[in-house]
Amino acid sequence: MRPSERTGRLGVGIIGAGRVGPVLGAALANAGHAIVGVSAISDASRDRAEVMLPGAPILPIPELVERSELVLIAVPSAELPALIAGLAETGAWQMGQLVLHTAPEFGADVFAAARGAGVIPLAVHPAMSFTGTSVDLARLAGTHFAVTAPTPVLPIAQALVVEMGGEPVIVAEADRPAYAEAVETATTFSSAIVDQAAGLLEAIGVDAPGRVLAPLVRSAVENALARAGGGIPPV
Repeated sequence: MRPSERTGRLGVGIIGAGRVGPVLGAALANAGHAIVGVSAISDASRDRAEVMLPGAPILPIPELVERSELVLIAVPSAELPALIAGLAETGAWQMGQLVLHTAPEFGADVFAAARGAGVIPLAVHPAMSFTGTSVDLARLAGTHFAVTAPTPVLPIAQALVVEMGGEPVIVAEADRPAYAEAVETATTFSSAIVDQAAGLLEAIGVDAPGRVLAPLVRSAVENALARAGGGIPPV
């Protein structure tokens, strides 16, 4: 089925029930799409899927792909190429099927093994740190998503981002590694610095160091973001 022939409502299958997949699935469900199933292996992932996607069946990946018009793949980046290639080898992918992954460092080219089956490849990464809970649904509003896709289908990826409450930002295929490095740097360093500062305060007997650091860190980050063209400008 060509994109122009689709109704607005898609049957969505989610591969991966970590912190990201169920949240994005819930956002798509809130936008009117139907969740046909989710893959989940561990007890924790099954519990998360039940909370975020109540009633969605837990399905084996091949069956999930077979049933879905849109396959959302939210697995660790290192697992993504082999997963796509493995499903291509078994003939699981379908003509006209939308396939979307959330790995920051990969664009649409990671779907090369599946392109022969006629899939529509979309790379969509939300620039947000996830908890895997309903708290994330509110945080998606206004979050920027890096979007990479072939030009003819780029509007599909952008529309899906808007439906999830986000703001699409086009990132070229060749620029995905640099984008991923920026995301990793911001996430790792901000967490490490807060942990280090909290440890120093704990060592001198300060109770609840997080409450002490919160106004300082937030104001420092806002000032830095304002200098970078975002955030709240300093007064």
